[in-house]
Amino acid sequence: MRKKLFLSTLIIALITLTLSMLAVNLDFHQQFSDNLTKANEATFEQLPSRLSSLYQSKGTWDQTALNEISPTLPVGTVVTLTDTSGKLIATLSHTMESMMQGQSGMNMNMDMGMFFSSTPVTSYKTKTLTVSGPLGTLGTALIRYPATAPILNPQDVLFQSSVFRSLIFAGGLALLFGIILSYFTSRRLVAPLKRLTQAANRIGYGHLDERVAIQTKDEVGQLATAFNAMVDNLNRQEILRKQFTADIAHELRTPLTSIKSYIEAFQDNVLPADQENLASIHEEIDRLVDLSSDLKDLNVAEMGALTLIFEPVNLRQLLDKVIHSLYPLIQEKQLKLIWTPPPELVTMSGDVRLLTRLFYNLVHNAYRYSDVGGRVTIALTQTPDFAEVRIRNSGIGISKDDLPFIFERFYRADKSRTRESGGTGIGLALVQQITTLHQGKITVKSGDGQKTEFIVQLPKEVKVAED
Repeated sequence: MRKKLFLSTLIIALITLTLSMLAVNLDFHQQFSDNLTKANEATFEQLPSRLSSLYQSKGTWDQTALNEISPTLPVGTVVTLTDTSGKLIATLSHTMESMMQGQSGMNMNMDMGMFFSSTPVTSYKTKTLTVSGPLGTLGTALIRYPATAPILNPQDVLFQSSVFRSLIFAGGLALLFGIILSYFTSRRLVAPLKRLTQAANRIGYGHLDERVAIQTKDEVGQLATAFNAMVDNLNRQEILRKQFTADIAHELRTPLTSIKSYIEAFQDNVLPADQENLASIHEEIDRLVDLSSDLKDLNVAEMGALTLIFEPVNLRQLLDKVIHSLYPLIQEKQLKLIWTPPPELVTMSGDVRLLTRLFYNLVHNAYRYSDVGGRVTIALTQTPDFAEVRIRNSGIGISKDDLPFIFERFYRADKSRTRESGGTGIGLALVQQITTLHQGKITVKSGDGQKTEFIVQLPKEVKVAED
């Protein structure tokens, strides 16, 4: 890539430099030629006075003296001099052939300058001037000259050749700097990309501690920042994956070990197989069933394969049922329940079974993490487009470091407390998935030793995508 970038930059510099030199050379040549044309026209304005002086000094039109004027005329100029009756007096001309014969000794540099600088004459202009003397009009001079003056004067050619050589030197110097600049620019651009490639390869082999140094704030620096953020996320996901494996093993082992202990005690006649002991085994089996059910629902929801049955849902009635089912546990823990439903009916479109699961998990979570004698507050409000449920409890709270991860599978801010309380560890992950499926939003506010509040916003009308 570095070679391609260097060559592409170099080609662009060459094309730009070549076009610039051609444009400058053509513009200079045109401007220089225009200036010569103006100078020639100024010379023509002086021609009548020169001819008049020559006539007065000789007393007649002397052919030899007239011929001496010809070399002083601009190249390509032809002057036809006639008297007052229209009779031809002389024809004065300064042709290109005569000039070349007079410059046969010019060196090679001048010849090259003429080669690059001269332009063929394609059009002519004419001008008629009157030659006057003390006694009146002496004659008429008809001047025919190139519309664009060719640059054939030795001094002009040398000047333009010098400018052309300077232009080539400046272009070569600019090209040299362009090569050096493109080399270091391509190296500077490709080097961090190589480091990113090497880091990506190492991450592919499992080295998730790999990071890329951020040296700039441009697009490459932004790419490095995004790369490091991606690696941080992968590292966090890997930690959660390992934690998930350990937690699921613990969640399965704990009830299975308890069931095994009871059965061994029954076999050894240590414990009687009475109603109380069988109820304990049944409780552990229910725990396993709940765990497998939660895992299944969560996986199906995350895969997007969970089919929702949308129907009108009375949220007040649904929350009444959830609170009623958990009220014995709330009383057992001596919690104060504050349930403030609105007087009006709050309805929305949703799946009754999944919404019941959502709010059951949140209310049960509030009960679980409240201290004995604490308080659980549930509030339901609505706007024209949304229904909002706030569930708040007093307890140990959630630290700011744990808040971003509480919706991850089996993430525990207080592992020992969660396991003792018998939860599956994926309730909040399932809550978030159900909320997302209903196109809603769930947020949480808490802190160490503070009240924890979950806020669920659900649209009253769910937009179902058409097939």
